[in-house]
Amino acid sequence: MKRKEKGPMDQPQSFLLHALFIIILLWVMFGYVFGLINAPNNDMFPRIDSGDLLLYYRLDTDMKAQDVAVLKKNNTVYIGRVVAVGGDTVDISDDNKLIINGHTVYENNIFYPTSRYEGFVDYPVTLAPDTYFVLVDQRNVGEDSRYYGVVSKDELLGTVITIMRRTNL
Repeated sequence: MKRKEKGPMDQPQSFLLHALFIIILLWVMFGYVFGLINAPNNDMFPRIDSGDLLLYYRLDTDMKAQDVAVLKKNNTVYIGRVVAVGGDTVDISDDNKLIINGHTVYENNIFYPTSRYEGFVDYPVTLAPDTYFVLVDQRNVGEDSRYYGVVSKDELLGTVITIMRRTNL
C-alpha cells in the first residue's frame, strides 16, 4: 500500500481546518453554554466590583437561594443574589430586616440594612412558581427586586460561576 506524500498545501489546509473547528467550538460554548459580562456597577460590592469580568453558566436557570444571577429586566442587565424562590413569601420589616417565610434572615456576608423602596413593591410578596426575588449586596442603594419586582425564569440569563478582577489592569 502506497502512502500519500504531503504536499505544500496540506499544512495550511490542516491549520485552517483546525482553526475553523476551534472557532466553531468557542462560538457554541460562549453563544449557548457560557456568557461573559462586565459588572455594570458596584451594586454587588464588596464581592463584585464595577468592571469585573463575570463568567456565567447559561444552562442553569433553576436558581436556589444565595446564587448570584445575571438577569435581564426591562432591557437592562442586572446582577444580583437570589434570596427567595417560587413558593416563598418575602417581606421587609420596618426596622430593615429581610423576612423569608416568616423568619428573619441573618446574612453574615451583607453589610448594609435591607430597606424597602417605597412605591415599587407591595409587601409581603408571595412568589409564584418559577419566579425569584433578587437582592443586591449593596442593599442601601442598588437596583433589585425591591425596585423592578419579581424576576421570572425566562428573564434569567444564568448563574455566575467565576469572577475575574479587573482592578489595576
